[in-house]
Amino acid sequence: MPQDSAPSLLHDTAPATPGEPPAAASRPVYDAAFDWIDTARAARHRAGLVRTLRPRPADSPLLDLASNDYLGLARHPEVTRGAAAAAHRWGAGATGSRLVTGSTELHARLEAELAAFCGFEAALVLSSGYAANLAAVTALTAPGTLIVSDAGNHASLIDGCRLSRARTEVAPHAAPEAVRAALTGHDGRALAVTDSVFSVDGDAAPLPALAEVCRAAGAALLVDDAHGLGVLGDGGRGALWAAGLAGDGDVVTTVTLSKSLGSQGGAVLGPARVIEHLVNTARSFIFDTGLAPAAAGGALTALQLLRREPQRAARAGQVARELHERLTAAGLAAVRPDAAVVSVRAPSPEAAVRWAADCRAAGLAVGCFRPPSVPDGISRLRLTARADLTDAQLDTAVGTIVATAPTA
Repeated sequence: MPQDSAPSLLHDTAPATPGEPPAAASRPVYDAAFDWIDTARAARHRAGLVRTLRPRPADSPLLDLASNDYLGLARHPEVTRGAAAAAHRWGAGATGSRLVTGSTELHARLEAELAAFCGFEAALVLSSGYAANLAAVTALTAPGTLIVSDAGNHASLIDGCRLSRARTEVAPHAAPEAVRAALTGHDGRALAVTDSVFSVDGDAAPLPALAEVCRAAGAALLVDDAHGLGVLGDGGRGALWAAGLAGDGDVVTTVTLSKSLGSQGGAVLGPARVIEHLVNTARSFIFDTGLAPAAAGGALTALQLLRREPQRAARAGQVARELHERLTAAGLAAVRPDAAVVSVRAPSPEAAVRWAADCRAAGLAVGCFRPPSVPDGISRLRLTARADLTDAQLDTAVGTIVATAPTA
């Protein structure tokens, strides 16, 4: 039988007439493998939980209270020149994993300056804050280790716990005594894991109390300082510095380079022996391509700029507090910020989406958090204070949010 006349083994029936979409019964059998996606998509639409990518132009006219560019450095001329210079010198990509060809002198300099700035002995740069959290949690635990994780932790910490194969107990949010209870009676390695500043409501973890609880039980403390670096501590040195815990031998922190430093990537900071251990055991470091030189160069330049202009950290906090005070005075349910994140409650997921859309239509970009991204099930607008916001821009932002607020 000629090849072109052989019966198809992949179709239930003959193909549809050319130009017409195939009927369900005539589709290839293998097409059904992802039919479950259509069911899931329909459920998301019914629940009002559809998420959509929205590419932004390079010169967006929107006033930005949605990004994590807390210090306004992502487009700072010095930072972009630093990124461009690094790309010209080292190439567009890292070319390999850090242990093969992906480590440059630039990466080593960034690690040294990050560690010194934040008050830690050593640092290790990875391709993202997500990868940094996976590296820290999985490399510092093993089967038999007890992890006590705050209920409000970021998804990357939660995923690290899941991948670690350790026993994980979830403690109520910001509750040191619950952490103490979870650690009591455990015989063996233990690790308490928390964000420093929680990304949903912008509240800070009680780090000194958590450290005391961990030390009483002989446990280590791992803190994700993604939202603290550049905002908290002396000149933006981070939440661990502010808590007096930076450089302590039983404390490890992770940071991201994509928020206050306006670039891309993440890092783990801690005792030198911990960092050496991660180099040899952390899978999201060993098997991942190194951070692109442009991102390393941009982050290093931003860090050096922050050293020269420490007032940027104080200004970000001031803007956040003013946002909170003015929105609360207008009758909105805004949560008091401990860093640069201001959360404003909405009555429902649908109302939050509509509120964010109305703000955008009025020229203001705001974040919109709703289930399942929020652990408490409460939808809200998430506003990020920026150090480079002018007083006039702050007036515009507050006026827009209040004018578009849902009534129910």
